[in-house]
Amino acid sequence: MNDSLQSAVNSRDRRFGINTEYTECMMEAIQELILKTLESEGSIKDTRDLVLPGESSPAISQDAQLVILGVLNSLSSREMINYTTQEIYSHVLTPEGAQIALEGSHEARVWAAVPPKGEGKPIAMKELVEKIGTETSKVGQGNAFKNGWIGKEGVGFVKLVPEITDSTQLEMREVDSTGTLKSGERSLALLRKRKLITQKKGQWFAVHKGPEFSTSLAKPETDLSSDMLVSGSWKNATFKKYNFEAMGVPPNGGAQHPLLKVREEFRNIFLEMGFAEMPTASYVESSFWCFDALFVPQQHPARDLQDTFYLRDPATSLDPPEEYYKSVSEVHEHGGYGSLGYRAPWDSNESRRLLLRTHTTASSSRLLREIATQPGGFKPAKLFSIDRVFRNEATDATHLAEFHQVEGVVADRNLTLADLIGFMKTFFNKMGLQDLRFKPAYNPYTEHRKAFDGNLCVPSYVEEMGRNWKQWHVPT
Repeated sequence: MNDSLQSAVNSRDRRFGINTEYTECMMEAIQELILKTLESEGSIKDTRDLVLPGESSPAISQDAQLVILGVLNSLSSREMINYTTQEIYSHVLTPEGAQIALEGSHEARVWAAVPPKGEGKPIAMKELVEKIGTETSKVGQGNAFKNGWIGKEGVGFVKLVPEITDSTQLEMREVDSTGTLKSGERSLALLRKRKLITQKKGQWFAVHKGPEFSTSLAKPETDLSSDMLVSGSWKNATFKKYNFEAMGVPPNGGAQHPLLKVREEFRNIFLEMGFAEMPTASYVESSFWCFDALFVPQQHPARDLQDTFYLRDPATSLDPPEEYYKSVSEVHEHGGYGSLGYRAPWDSNESRRLLLRTHTTASSSRLLREIATQPGGFKPAKLFSIDRVFRNEATDATHLAEFHQVEGVVADRNLTLADLIGFMKTFFNKMGLQDLRFKPAYNPYTEHRKAFDGNLCVPSYVEEMGRNWKQWHVPT
């Protein structure tokens, strides 16, 4: 919309509407107007008949009625007035309709741009476009031909009639001033179809005196203060009644933590892929399940006090299953299942130390043993967990001594490295990571192990990410 058109629209709003930027002083003036009108006339049948302070015409616009509604609610809360709401439907101009009301319809502008027949050179289409614009030329040309206003002469256009009546512009101005058309709904429907007007729901109000009606605007007290009790002013004060039906202020709480949102996204991905959630409520584990069962050497630096939180009381755990405990200790000391072992003395006291788990894999190692020894023999399983783990590390603005670990375990026979890579691609593609690149990585209790990086694509940025993923544990 150009500057002149915007100025005209603003002028229209000032003529038929109201300046919506009201000060508190102005609102009080409107309250006084309503109360004095009620006192003199007994009621206000239609608030659209009111002439608000600073205005010269009745308040027929919806902007004005919204301002009046705010005043009515204020007076109604003090039981000074009662009011009923009446709904109406009116029409307002679209930007294109407002332009037509100001400058004329497309067809009228085409007619005005071409020369009369026999007077001057016919205007070619290219010249017409340069003169009044592509859209006006395209839309107006067809309607002008249809109305018999213009004709073609050679490769150009000429006027066929000396005068026209721009009924579309007249209709726009009528809708602009009254919100409707005398010609009825059929004409309004045609204008709506051409997207020149839109239907708007409005309201006005009928107002009557309330049980506490008064022309005085003294505000009632909302609180009984200690000063009022001391001075005795409470005896003559008017107190605002409690509104037990008023809505309370919504508490600023109950929102889900961002970490829990991310956790739920991971959880849904696992569930979509057919995984079952493991029980991981045991924050305290023994060194056996947290380290030994995962083939972490008892001399590994990760088991030092500088990296792991050990419990002082109780300090040791109950014994694990004897047969399994013996099998694990022998593999550590002497090897087995194709491994040479660590060939270091086995320390049973180290194995029984209690600690805050450093990874949820302590739970998965126990569960994998249960799957391998369950009645009826081993059955394939897909398991996952998302839970808290603890590391004795220095804390700062971005690091804590606890964090969440996401873990997936697939237990089956004849799994290969290709299965692992395929699973990782599917999982991280669901996260939004594309173009994954894999490379070998080392961990004492997982082999083969892969690290990867990929592109995380979101609307505002692309970030390179790198992550490690634990190898699948298969019971033997």
